[in-house]
Amino acid sequence: MSDPKIIVALDYPGAVPALALAHRLSPELCRLKVGKELFTATGPALLEQLMRSGFEIFLDLKFHDIPNTTAQACKAAAGLGVWMINVHALGGRKMLEAAQLAVANSVKPPKLIAVTLLTSMNQEDINELGIQTSTGEMVLRLAKLSQECGLDGVVCSAMETALLRKHCGNKFALVTPGIRPLEASLDDQSRVMTPEAAIKAGSSYLVIGRPITRAVDPMQALLDINSQIRG
Repeated sequence: MSDPKIIVALDYPGAVPALALAHRLSPELCRLKVGKELFTATGPALLEQLMRSGFEIFLDLKFHDIPNTTAQACKAAAGLGVWMINVHALGGRKMLEAAQLAVANSVKPPKLIAVTLLTSMNQEDINELGIQTSTGEMVLRLAKLSQECGLDGVVCSAMETALLRKHCGNKFALVTPGIRPLEASLDDQSRVMTPEAAIKAGSSYLVIGRPITRAVDPMQALLDINSQIRG
């Protein structure tokens, strides 16, 4: 089976526009990300519809709670049959280990990754939280912790992928949002990179939303970006 590098973010308020967009794309060329807004509005029913159409799903709910609660949430998410789920690395070692164990014991374990720092955050935002290390240092610390806890990878900015590749090796999945083709606007992202540059830097998968979902021809936009990252 092919391993598409692009994960299209279905950042919609409901099922109708999400399904309409999915019908214009191909599961051979991309996976789909369902986040908090869409999942809260539609529940598991939408996931079932998308998976019946052949798409693998990244369920982006960023679980962050006490270890047992997070573990049970991960177990429930794994039971939905999705390809990937995530938690917040800032939940700490006990939470990460509990989540990993819950997923590993499921019938069909999805990939489990941890969010390091949100790509909307810059150094000023991080310092305001009382974290005095640099963005790169903090992301590396959280990535190494996640790897030690047995997770499959992390969500990080493409600006940190080269650093993480060096310290975490080639098998650790690096999922990078904040990907923008040169002609696209930054929107609410602070730490961004082009698709081609992100793959060269070591990204495993690229999360891309508006440059595809708001394109006049989403399929052509997807084809163009796939062409760029192969080039």
